[in-house]
Amino acid sequence: MSVLPYVTAAWLLLIGLYGITTSRNLIHLVICLAVVQSSTYVLLLSVGFRRGAGPPIFYDVPPGTPAVDPIVQALVLTDIVVGATVTALLLALAVQIHKKKGSLDPERLREMRG
Repeated sequence: MSVLPYVTAAWLLLIGLYGITTSRNLIHLVICLAVVQSSTYVLLLSVGFRRGAGPPIFYDVPPGTPAVDPIVQALVLTDIVVGATVTALLLALAVQIHKKKGSLDPERLREMRG
């Protein structure tokens, strides 16, 4: 069992969190959130991986043949769809904020509160 996928997932998570905490632009913030989301893909796929196993298609396969976990693959696909939806929603929100306020800097938006 390799530790490389877990290290990669942790690295993506830390890079994304660093970007979120130091972001000076809402678009940069959304991109960093997408990077954090991609760390969950790597983590889920590494949890469901089995060395030497085939795809989870059981038609014409003898019983007892090792296969990867199809539940984890379904969770990753669901995670991708949810991540794309959230990213699109946040980008649309950033566009509307820029139209109304003329800035994407979170510090300037905080000062504009009444």
